[in-house]
Amino acid sequence: SLSPTLQELEVKVLDRRMCNNSRFWKGGIGPGMICFQGQHRGSAPAKVSERPGGDSGSPLVCGKRPAVAGVMSFSSKNPADPFKPPVATSTVKYKKWIEKTLR
Repeated sequence: SLSPTLQELEVKVLDRRMCNNSRFWKGGIGPGMICFQGQHRGSAPAKVSERPGGDSGSPLVCGKRPAVAGVMSFSSKNPADPFKPPVATSTVKYKKWIEKTLR
């Protein structure tokens, strides 16, 4: 069931080159994407099929003054798979488009 309490997961951003190698996403991670993993072994955002909507659309927040850096986009069928880390869409890469759309 869905939690009535906001949940959070501490994550580490991974290098895009590593995420694009043949053991991971095989070149599918573009410059507008952020690849990350849970800090604790086996921790990961919920996959889409685990519950309606999963964590897709959830914010990826970072910094001492928290700011949205990305929006959860996709993960593998097994979100804890170390070779298919979850991926967020970078809000920084789309900042101008977001601002224009909000106007």
